[in-house]
Amino acid sequence: MGRLILLNKPYGVLCQFSDERTGPPRPTLADYVDQSGVYPAGRLDLDSEGLLLLTDDGRLQARIADPRFKMPKTYLVQVEGDPDDAPLAALRRGVQLKDGMTLPAEIERIDDPALWPRDPPVRFRKSVPDCWLRLTIREGRNRQVRRMTAAVGLPTLRLVRWRIGDWTIDDIAPGTWREAPAILRQGR
Repeated sequence: MGRLILLNKPYGVLCQFSDERTGPPRPTLADYVDQSGVYPAGRLDLDSEGLLLLTDDGRLQARIADPRFKMPKTYLVQVEGDPDDAPLAALRRGVQLKDGMTLPAEIERIDDPALWPRDPPVRFRKSVPDCWLRLTIREGRNRQVRRMTAAVGLPTLRLVRWRIGDWTIDDIAPGTWREAPAILRQGR
């Protein structure tokens, strides 16, 4: 049975183990995960935080990352604006992006989740309201959540992936990881 690591990826960390870009080096997964032979099952943008799954099992990696399996991914999203029902209803129906229509999202407005501080902090503007949403999608297009919220007039300020399938970052501090219990891996 393969290994499965749950990492709470901090903001500003590349979702790979090396930085091939020229210039000042950026933080990578190697700065946080000291285990060899594991690779990300899916991606999480440099400017996004939260759950990243790493495994040494190619079949499990494909099952997690491949959109054919429609594994739910839940995000806590801080957006600019104070939405009424219309933009949330549009997200629930699916929105048109440049690369096609998205599948419907599950979405609800939530109270401030009182997450860890982000470094650098989200820019606060006294004259512009913001709010938090819990959004679940079942596909994984490039920067999809950010593009979906922008398409309905709610630019994303902060994006934290909280859950993938049954795996979550509950009780995992930013920059730390733990192995998933074997029972979670069976049948996935």
